[in-house]
Amino acid sequence: MIARLSGLHPKQIDLGLERMLALLARLDHPERKLPPVIHVAGTNGKGSTIAYLRAILEAAGLRVHCFTSPYLVRINECFRLGRIGGGVLAGDEELHAALELCERANAGSPITIFEIETAAALSLFAQHPADVTLLETGLGGRLDATNVIEAPLASVIAPVGMDHTEFLGDTLMAIAREKAGIIKAGVPVVCAEQVPEAIAVIEQQARRMRAPMHRAGQEWHVNVERGRLVYQDDRGLMDLAAPRLFGRHQFDNAGLAIATLRAQNLFRIEASAFETGIVNAEWPARMQRLASGALVDQAPHGSEVWLDGGHNADGGRVVAAALGDLEERVSRPLVVIVGMMDNKDAKGFLANFAGLTRHIIAVQIPGRDNAMPPDVLADAARTLGMRVETSGSIDAALRSLARLAYEVPPRILITGSLYLAGHVLSANGTPPR
Repeated sequence: MIARLSGLHPKQIDLGLERMLALLARLDHPERKLPPVIHVAGTNGKGSTIAYLRAILEAAGLRVHCFTSPYLVRINECFRLGRIGGGVLAGDEELHAALELCERANAGSPITIFEIETAAALSLFAQHPADVTLLETGLGGRLDATNVIEAPLASVIAPVGMDHTEFLGDTLMAIAREKAGIIKAGVPVVCAEQVPEAIAVIEQQARRMRAPMHRAGQEWHVNVERGRLVYQDDRGLMDLAAPRLFGRHQFDNAGLAIATLRAQNLFRIEASAFETGIVNAEWPARMQRLASGALVDQAPHGSEVWLDGGHNADGGRVVAAALGDLEERVSRPLVVIVGMMDNKDAKGFLANFAGLTRHIIAVQIPGRDNAMPPDVLADAARTLGMRVETSGSIDAALRSLARLAYEVPPRILITGSLYLAGHVLSANGTPPR
């Protein structure tokens, strides 16, 4: 069915709201029947921020609908229905029915797969009672298919960086302008720490829309103190346990979620729910330690295997920082197994790891025609002075490492693409729940 729906438009990505608005009208406007919406845009950290939002809200006893993308193993991962005690992924039958309903309503008109998936999510969420809806933009914001909510509870902008430049523009200001397109009149804007060019654009749009700003480092602050998360705003200070998700950047993502929920007045969230949510939040393929599984069994005995779907320069930067923290705790030789899509900046991504390792293994992302050839990826690594080899698969790369003589078992990072991460989770037998 997904293959058929993907053929309804000659392009996989075609930004614009006309097709989406027409379809929603034929569906009797499910976007107007949703529980209160928190809308999240940004380049990096959107998904983790939504994971914290969902976990905190559920810890407060609320039912939370959640639409995220892309999926890693199964499309069902994008559609989570709110339930008391915790949301559940949409089942195959109800998801199929929702997609079929949208396909019938679309009546053969050109529409992208993401647009019809978004319409299906809105239809599903409108049919099931819940307390909150979390929507993650797919690409950009201004012309994104999710940008059909007239008055969300909050507009959230995670860190903005260089990615998808062929669609969003080739400067940070242009990209920030697209992300800031989710800002609505009078609706609170909760913003992560941004580079000066990006925050200037976001602030300008917020002023234009008379939307109150809640900016990291100004209206709210998050810090790491003695390994704990300390959050502060004009309503007070919270000293909370560290996130389970690994990396300093996850403190920032958790802080963004906290600031969002403290910027709204519809729900009262107790401090205990903030702490429980931060500790329990899970988000696969973001500095995820793979402790066991079919692929892990191929790696050198005693090694660490980590998985991260980072695929742009800023994503690589935060992963490299997390690896640096690991190295300070326990020193191990680092090997980076990397596969990327051919529209990504391989050199910009890999440059983050140049000071941490010289051992790179380039692989092809399975089943992706527009994946970057390993030889091209290897050339990018060589220009950075890295020792690089290519391998036919993740399995083969791990087996080749197992044949090497290490005094200390290595730390292995598999990274470069969420598509690659999805393949790894599936092959390892550890798909997202």
